[in-house]
Amino acid sequence: MATEVSNMARVCLANAKIDFKNDSFKAILMDTGFTFDEDAHDGYADVSASELGTGFGYTQNTKTLAGVTLTNSDANDRCEITWNDVTWTAAGGAIGPTPGMIIFDDTVAVDAGDGVSADPIIGYIDFGSEITQADGGTLTIQNIQVDI
Repeated sequence: MATEVSNMARVCLANAKIDFKNDSFKAILMDTGFTFDEDAHDGYADVSASELGTGFGYTQNTKTLAGVTLTNSDANDRCEITWNDVTWTAAGGAIGPTPGMIIFDDTVAVDAGDGVSADPIIGYIDFGSEITQADGGTLTIQNIQVDI
């Protein structure tokens, strides 16, 4: 899985708008054919129309991430931000196909003076191919990590 960081995440960090220890972060699955654009996809509103539709065990904009950990990685010259695994259980049909997952900060409000978008996207986890979870199975995204 490849991970991309949004430019808005960098703007928010520079303006001290994101608090990884106290803010609420959400994970959303994207609909088939979605392509992430780190320049244009600033906040949840920019990608909400491309979120996977509600149904079969997936409900739009409801999965809150837990267990955030920040690690200074001098060996890799970055800060590694990780969350606990996240799951969806398919019921009554399949979840997907989905090419990836967006992580966004559900706490930050618009701040036009600082150029900050509401619900800024932190990053996108590209699954490498579109995945589908069959009815009755559990879709688990493990090792969730964004590096800044």
